[in-house]
Amino acid sequence: MEHIAIVALPFFALVLCGYLAASFKILPESAISGLNAYVLFFALPCLLFHLGASKPFDSIVDMRLVVIYAACALLVVLFTIVLTVRMGPSVTGVDLKNAAFGALAAAFPNTGFMGVPLLVALLGEASTGPVVSTILVDLLLTSTLCIALAQYPAKGSRSPGHSWYVTLWNALKGPLRNPLPWAILAGGMMAALGGSLPGPLDQVVGMLADSASPVALFTMGAVLWRSGQYVHTLTPLNRYVPVALIKLAVHPALMWGATALADALGFEISTQAKVVLILVAALPSASNVSLLAERFHADNGRIARIVMASTIVAFVSFTFVASALGVRALNT
Repeated sequence: MEHIAIVALPFFALVLCGYLAASFKILPESAISGLNAYVLFFALPCLLFHLGASKPFDSIVDMRLVVIYAACALLVVLFTIVLTVRMGPSVTGVDLKNAAFGALAAAFPNTGFMGVPLLVALLGEASTGPVVSTILVDLLLTSTLCIALAQYPAKGSRSPGHSWYVTLWNALKGPLRNPLPWAILAGGMMAALGGSLPGPLDQVVGMLADSASPVALFTMGAVLWRSGQYVHTLTPLNRYVPVALIKLAVHPALMWGATALADALGFEISTQAKVVLILVAALPSASNVSLLAERFHADNGRIARIVMASTIVAFVSFTFVASALGVRALNT
């Protein structure tokens, strides 16, 4: 466990650096959006393009892993929403819109900003294939479903402009505009065609890809600080702690059960791929869920607390899960 903690510490330390830089005004709040845009539209797409172009697309996106991961994500979303609704508005103060964003925080790990560099450091380049599969599911399925549920009109308020296909299309707009899945697709096509970028362009893409991990982690900390500025009142623990626990405990446990079931059913999935799926599920909530909640006028303060709590606790919980899975043995 000590070995894993030593590997993971610099990644969480970079998040802390970004948080402190923003909180002490070393990084102006106005600069956070620019950093976030740099990571989302330049650095991470280049990193994912390189990952996609490094090997054949069918060896990166394994449909068996996609099905397992997607099934667990849907179960986490359903479980979180049902639990939130059963607790009742009088207890949690959460309606369907906010329950849906809470479910997104429970099912959507911070794979792009934190997971890719951390898992590569722990497991090597072989982990990138399963990681790419999870990113596609989170961007195209999980986020679309939760945003659609968040926009679904309350009973009795539906109008012709709120038909199900309009709601679905509105939910799909975000993922379709997100450059990350397109970068993976472009890299996969490059690999399939056996081509490569011209030398100078390849160097530019490589430099941007190399900057993705440290800048993304630093930006993640700054985004967490900014999200916390929306919390002006004391939020009851039962409104966000259960969701953070679902993210860090229920999600990886469910993934472990799903991979064990895949073994029992005779699926030929490598041990490394199973470990990657479980570790991705053990990551903290994605920081961009808070940005989405703000965009759709949900309770951003609650989502920010979920993301913050899961990120702080994840250093211990992720290290424990990785140690329990024998990651050190796989890495050595």
